[in-house]
Amino acid sequence: MSSRLIGVGVGPGDPELVTVKGVNALRAANVVVVPVMDTLERGRAEATVLHYVPAEKVVRVVFALNERTERARREAAWDAAGERVAGLLREHGAVAFATIGDPNVYSTFTYLAQTVAVSVPDLVVETVPGITAMQDLAARSGAVLTEGTEPLTLVPVTAGAAVLKDALAGPGTVVAYKFGRQAGEVAEALRETGRIGDAVWGSALGLPEESVRPADELDGEPLPYLSTLIAPPRRDGGRGGKL
Repeated sequence: MSSRLIGVGVGPGDPELVTVKGVNALRAANVVVVPVMDTLERGRAEATVLHYVPAEKVVRVVFALNERTERARREAAWDAAGERVAGLLREHGAVAFATIGDPNVYSTFTYLAQTVAVSVPDLVVETVPGITAMQDLAARSGAVLTEGTEPLTLVPVTAGAAVLKDALAGPGTVVAYKFGRQAGEVAEALRETGRIGDAVWGSALGLPEESVRPADELDGEPLPYLSTLIAPPRRDGGRGGKL
């Protein structure tokens, strides 16, 4: 019988934003794996999952989520995490992996599935989509992500502020993920491209410490790592002007 690994998107942090299908997948799986950093504090995925399944069903697995400089250490952590999940699959058959946002958008799940597939023959990989941070921020701030024929560009600022600046120079809405540590450079790029007036940013969406603010209030101070930015294009054509 094939083993099943199900990546379940649990949204940006607000437990009410987990889909019905996501809740059903978490409850149906024999085990729910949640990723934790080596510091072992409870992350957003785990906190969200615990609203829907009992703690005894949750297995915490350490991932090198915060390791970006030492490749050997990161690879060793991935191998260890993959072997742990492979063991759970052999024991339980069906394992869900909870990830913030969506499992197919900059998710830890992608790398986990690749790692586990090497050691688990006939592995079936499934995903359940989740609400993304850009959707949640748009709803909380009133920002419109796209109109008419506008493109939407999603940029992880871990790739460098220059990548974001290139995107801002183009058409359509630009969304930046993980920009908190480079908030000063992001604010400068927004000003240089004339995008700062309508841009908004948010962090800890749906959590008690949530912050949703206009981008023109950015003062260069670092923000939480998982901060999200929405920079819409100028819309001067009135209703339906971009059709």
